[in-house]
Amino acid sequence: MPEPGTAAGTVPGSGAEDPAAGAPPDPAAPAPLGVVRTPTGNAGVDAGLERLADADHLPADGHIEVYEDVHRGLRETLSALDAGPAPAPVPAPMPSYDNRS
Repeated sequence: MPEPGTAAGTVPGSGAEDPAAGAPPDPAAPAPLGVVRTPTGNAGVDAGLERLADADHLPADGHIEVYEDVHRGLRETLSALDAGPAPAPVPAPMPSYDNRS
């Protein structure tokens, strides 16, 4: 009985299950650039780096949308840094224990 996802009489991993496995790659097809994305430790910047990976699977005319999205996210991240941290909450006043009866 063949394994799930394979055709009868083929060996998994042999390339026989994909008829295009021996075909040369299409030079016009989207291909990853192989750029290593190193995390920065900043959640907003790292999310933008991960979003850039989406461009690897799109034709060139689809890159602009990804780049604009990443640019928008980076601008928001930088604006948040410029705004600085929110002020600390003011503690509630302590009750008076000067109750003399």
